[in-house]
Amino acid sequence: MGRFSVDIDLSNHEDVVLARAGKIAPDQVRRVRIRGVVDSGAARLVVPEDVIRRLGVPRIGNTGVRYADGRVAEREMVSDIELSYAGRSGTFSAIVEPARDSALIGAIVLEDLDLIVDCTRQRLEPRDPKRIISEIE
Repeated sequence: MGRFSVDIDLSNHEDVVLARAGKIAPDQVRRVRIRGVVDSGAARLVVPEDVIRRLGVPRIGNTGVRYADGRVAEREMVSDIELSYAGRSGTFSAIVEPARDSALIGAIVLEDLDLIVDCTRQRLEPRDPKRIISEIE
C-alpha cells in the first residue's frame, strides 16, 4: 500500500449551515486548505491540533489510537468537520493529533465520498465522476 498527498478543504460544518441559511456571510465560514495524506490502511480522519483551533469545531471526547509502530495513546475527538475534495464533500468526526502538519485521510472518508485510491499513479479519483455510488445489500 502506498501513501500520497492531495490538497483538501476542511470547513466548520456548523458555519457552512449558517451561511446556507443566510445567517452569516459565506466569507465568515471558517475554512482551511491542507495537505491530506491518503492512507487506506487508516480508518479515520486525523487533523492537526492547530487546524482544529482555526476551525473551532466541537470537541466530543477521547478515543484510543494505535500507531503503525505499535505505540498506543489517547487522543481527543472532534465533530462537524466538512471535508471537500474533487467536487464532493461530507461531514466527519476526526481524531486530533497535536504533532501532525497534514491531515490523514482514512478509509471512512474514502468510502463515504466514494473515492478510489490509485497508488500506482498516486491519485485519488471519484469512482463515478457524476455521482457517489453507495454499496448496499
